[in-house]
Amino acid sequence: MADKPEVLEAVLKEAVDLENIPIEEVFQNLRCDANGLTTEAANERLAIFGHNKLEEKEESKVLKFLGFMWNPLSWVMEAAAIMAIALANGGGKPPDWQDFVGIITLLFINSTISFIEENNAGNAAAALMARLAPKAKVLRDGKWSEEDASILVPGDIVSIKLGDILPADARLLDGDPLKIDQSALTGESLPVTKGPGDGVYSGSTCKQGEIEAVVIATGVHTFFGKAAHLVDTTNQVGHFQKVLTAIGNFCICSIAVGMVIEIIVMFPIQHRKYRPGIDNLLVLLIGGIPIAMPTVLSVTMAIGSHRLSQQGAITKRMTAIEEMAGMDVLCSDKTGTLTLNKLTVDKNLIEVFGKGVDPDTVILMAARASRLENQDAIDTAIVGMLADPREARAGIQEVHFLPFNPTDKRTALTYIDGQGKMHRVSKGAPEQILNLAHNKSEIERRVHAVIDKFADRGLRSLAVAYQEVPDGRKESLGGLWQFVGLMPLFDPPRHDSADTIRRALNLGVNVKMITGDQLAIAKETGRRLGMGTNMYPSSALLGQNKDESIAALPVDELIEKADGFAGVFPDLCSFHYDSYSAWFYVAGPHMAV
Repeated sequence: MADKPEVLEAVLKEAVDLENIPIEEVFQNLRCDANGLTTEAANERLAIFGHNKLEEKEESKVLKFLGFMWNPLSWVMEAAAIMAIALANGGGKPPDWQDFVGIITLLFINSTISFIEENNAGNAAAALMARLAPKAKVLRDGKWSEEDASILVPGDIVSIKLGDILPADARLLDGDPLKIDQSALTGESLPVTKGPGDGVYSGSTCKQGEIEAVVIATGVHTFFGKAAHLVDTTNQVGHFQKVLTAIGNFCICSIAVGMVIEIIVMFPIQHRKYRPGIDNLLVLLIGGIPIAMPTVLSVTMAIGSHRLSQQGAITKRMTAIEEMAGMDVLCSDKTGTLTLNKLTVDKNLIEVFGKGVDPDTVILMAARASRLENQDAIDTAIVGMLADPREARAGIQEVHFLPFNPTDKRTALTYIDGQGKMHRVSKGAPEQILNLAHNKSEIERRVHAVIDKFADRGLRSLAVAYQEVPDGRKESLGGLWQFVGLMPLFDPPRHDSADTIRRALNLGVNVKMITGDQLAIAKETGRRLGMGTNMYPSSALLGQNKDESIAALPVDELIEKADGFAGVFPDLCSFHYDSYSAWFYVAGPHMAV
């Protein structure tokens, strides 16, 4: 199939919204079909779209090293070195090599330390980016093969299965729905269900299912790539750098004025000789600058950077260490940073229904309705509540397990107990479980009230039901379903988050949460961490959906007042105001300073 360059370039320039149009139109616009591309067509597209990887700026190591000598303080030191070796050559005396060597040595020490530290940080950041999917199963020339993800192009057909990291943005084709973990991009704690026609993002992880998909965006044009580009293009000069520049400029101006005055006094008025006059100017030049300050700062920040690296922190700019020490607002991601990005059950909040049922019974029944192998996030959370995962099958014989599917929205286990009686337990979406209950009309109002109570606190609800199967056949519909209980699911805070936030607050640093998750979940996390619940949706920053209490507030005051923002995506970039500037980006657990 011959590609039309002008059509493909229109897609490249985002003239076509491939994420929202019907899947048939996706194939038409990309000039491809479900049989995949030929190698020849793929190579042609590769030349148009480029490799499926983030842009790597080639930077000369030499220029980067010399760049650390290009600032106002360094200019004064370099001028002093030139004067020491060149202008002071006269009067029957040799050039002042000692001063020249001393100044140049300090410059090289300063540049070397800064270069090594920032180069190491750059390598560490590159290692994190390398964790994106290195391989992909792609359909080329009618055959499936495993290829480097970097050669994928829009129009390729790829296979996605359990455990795969999605290699590019794609639209799902016909097949069973997937469960996709995209918490690193959106901050959602639970995997989301994606069916045929839905879009999936590069860098997400497949947690359940297997399906084919057509690639619609690669490299810097993916959702992940655009987010990375926003961060990469932010080169705001920090406060500490501004202070150093101001000190350098002041030194230059002061020294320049002093040298002009001294030149006027020494030569036209006192008629001094060339060499003594230059010596006096050199003393003024060297004495007028804090010549050791850059080196002392570099050594000090290098030590700080090394200590931070031992705690897993990546320092891409050494000046960021000093800037961080002077900050008064810290914006933190939620999922995986403040929280564990691992679902758990809050046992104290479990609501039980029926006589003779306690929270431990609800947990055990839910664990029996879970897989012990190949678990999804909910199965892992439920079974993890038991002292020993083997308790979920202890004393029973498994007869049949019903896996989760988007229609039933529940799992179920049919089993035989030690007395030879058959039973069935099920867990899943509250509405689906409620529809099974024989006394739905009696408990429906209470069930919905509990669900609403959990939702107000940002907790997701999971229902559990039990059934006896008196005729002992797995095909039997069994007896009446008993609604056993409701379990709240939550992504718990890290064990050290509350203490870290408390120490930050004691130091005068205001901590704000920035997350792509829902507002209710953000508020509950803030409540548990002691950082406040005064949070707003990201739309409030754009002047949309504001409640009356904040409708009249300007954006800068709203940010100051808030404890955090929910529903934030990378394209909600930055806002600047007098006291500080904040960059809001949902980046997952890996954070670089």
